[in-house]
Amino acid sequence: MESIVPPPMQSGLDFHFPSSGGRDATEKATPASFPSSPVASDTGDEVPLLRRLPSASRRRRAVSESQIAYLSLPPTRRRSFSRDVGHAAAETYLLTRLTLILLRYLGVGYRWITKFLALVFYAVLLMPGFLQVGYYYFFSSQVRRSIVYGDQPRNRLDLYLPTDSNGSKPVVAFVTGGAWIIGYKAWGSLLGRRLAERGIIVACIDYRNFPQGTISDMVKDASEGISFVCNNIASYGGNPDRIYLMGQSAGAHIASCALVHQAIKESGEGDGTSWSVSQLNAYFGLSGGYNMLNLVDHFHRRGLYRSIFLSIMEGEQSLRHFSPEIVVRNLSARSGVPPLPPMILYHGTGDYSIPSDASTSFAEALKSIGVQVKVVLYDGKTHTDLFLQDPLRGGRDELLEDIVSFIHAGDAASLAKNAVAPPARRLVPELMLQLARKVSPF
Repeated sequence: MESIVPPPMQSGLDFHFPSSGGRDATEKATPASFPSSPVASDTGDEVPLLRRLPSASRRRRAVSESQIAYLSLPPTRRRSFSRDVGHAAAETYLLTRLTLILLRYLGVGYRWITKFLALVFYAVLLMPGFLQVGYYYFFSSQVRRSIVYGDQPRNRLDLYLPTDSNGSKPVVAFVTGGAWIIGYKAWGSLLGRRLAERGIIVACIDYRNFPQGTISDMVKDASEGISFVCNNIASYGGNPDRIYLMGQSAGAHIASCALVHQAIKESGEGDGTSWSVSQLNAYFGLSGGYNMLNLVDHFHRRGLYRSIFLSIMEGEQSLRHFSPEIVVRNLSARSGVPPLPPMILYHGTGDYSIPSDASTSFAEALKSIGVQVKVVLYDGKTHTDLFLQDPLRGGRDELLEDIVSFIHAGDAASLAKNAVAPPARRLVPELMLQLARKVSPF
């Protein structure tokens, strides 16, 4: 197979990558050294592609089986595969470089080192599931990867489409977590797969992480991604009247910031708007933190050092502006602010990364301004149980069922299908899941 070289990097941290949605530099550079159709002989007869070579060329190395397999693919499949590999290589290069830059910020600290080692061990234990989900992500025809939604680096989103394409589908715009540092759209592939199996389109929105960007960049990227979904999802089979916004962990914070800031913009403050909070049917917050003033010291004790966190949040003076709970409490004093959609906050009571009090406190602030809000607490569940371990375990997923039931409420046909849906297959042995739960750094 041809080797793929990542595109040249730009100066600074503004890196741009080819989109998987069109013909890019990687595709144009694909050499046509392997014809996909028979070739004509001097006599005018067609000769098979892999005919016996003349004696002068027989000493050359024989075509390998992998090359034969590659040749058997249709031209469009070969171009698509080459484009995907090139995009993956380019993003790997970017992430590696940003990791090195991040290490300069973090320095060497005991808590950070122990967290990193725990993360590595955690990932190894869950690797059987990650590999299967990764195969689905890269090779399923139901996944549309890296659709461009903006002009900034990492302004891409992935779409997970149901196999049943009849009729328009409800849509979840999902912002992944990652401590504002290691977030990536592919982290939502397991959720995307499970919801797509239930007839729901999922758009996983990528965004700039620190140090490539700070919190205002992340919120701006998420808002642009939401705008793309609201204004374009109909062309992918989505129902623009049934769009739901969801975020997990840091993604829940970023998504909620985008939501409340959008409401303020619609009251006449700030720049023009390209989407409206009225286009969202509900907001789902999973294991989120919504008051940064209350969490900065907690994060420091957990290994996300205060200096790093304040750099992400653009200084201590910005913590209030990027704390949705505080912003919401001040909305009642503003005129012309549109009502926020219903908000459902999911949290595990065993979450030590972001305590469940963060969701209950945010709910109280929302209720004070008349927002319809519900808090769903899962007894003993940790920060990663709801999002990773439980879905990888297979069987009945309590969080998934709660989300699907809310989205399909009033849709008798969809509810009937859900009632007979087969249980999800286990992806990781139980012993490995239990060990992963114990060593999880989150």
